[in-house]
Amino acid sequence: MKRALVGDIGGTNARFALWENNAMHSVQVFATADYTSPEQAIGAYLAAQGLARGELEAVCLAVAGPVSGDEFRFTNNHWRLSRQAFCRALQVKQLLLINDFTAMALGMTRLQADECREVCAGVADAGRPAVVIGPGTGLGVGTLLALGDGRWMALPGEGGHVDLPVSTPREAQIHQQIALETGHVSAETVLSGGGLLRLYQAVCALDGQQATLQSPAAITDAALAGDPVALAVIEQFCRFLGRVAGNNVLTLGGRGGVYIVGGVIPRFAELFLRSGFAESFADKGCMSGYFKNVPVWLVTAEFSGLLGAGVALEGVNA
Repeated sequence: MKRALVGDIGGTNARFALWENNAMHSVQVFATADYTSPEQAIGAYLAAQGLARGELEAVCLAVAGPVSGDEFRFTNNHWRLSRQAFCRALQVKQLLLINDFTAMALGMTRLQADECREVCAGVADAGRPAVVIGPGTGLGVGTLLALGDGRWMALPGEGGHVDLPVSTPREAQIHQQIALETGHVSAETVLSGGGLLRLYQAVCALDGQQATLQSPAAITDAALAGDPVALAVIEQFCRFLGRVAGNNVLTLGGRGGVYIVGGVIPRFAELFLRSGFAESFADKGCMSGYFKNVPVWLVTAEFSGLLGAGVALEGVNA
């Protein structure tokens, strides 16, 4: 394939790169709030790279949300995209839109040994699905299947919007407290950047504490500095993530392993690795033994979604 553009567009940031000779280069990150549309942001990227519109053979964008039809509305930002209008504006013949966690799952096929850390020891069953899950602006969930002969399939889905699982009296109290604010409590309601703040506020309300911290970053910083309330919130966040990840393994037969991705967990990686994630992950009653040899990795690679978009583009044009 000649020169193409790949993009990974989330709620907060849009990442773009050029894709040539089955490899990615020239990565730049743009704040979605600074641009009115993906066309405008890509136009700025092309200008920064010294490229004119019409010089790209194809574009693949990984986007947060279900993909169908001509028009796509981004789940966690204000952008909209019409396939036909996009291709006209940027003079592109081929536009491939894929779910962001389809791209993230495909990105795991390019993962290097130094780009992940072991969370739970095990041996991946190459013939079974792998689960890719990650808290960021929202909560993404994807599935990766090995087809043999170096071929892969990623299954899109909206697993971040399943109900938040509750397994202890304390978690039931937290669920009820959050439901007073949000109504329905999905996994993403808690397991996301904004969800971390919501969880902190719920814990403070239940324990009669004043909620003095005003952002996810402030909660993370306080936990890393040893604040007991913030530490308890991070611990509960990790346990909820373990429950959701474990549910996905059971549902999918995901003995190919679990990849923890996204921008939230790496900010407190050491706390995560010491947390009750692994205990909650396998806390499934009579099915707890199912998790004995299922590996879990924390992915530290910065641009897996972009790489996955390139892998998807190569597959379409193979």
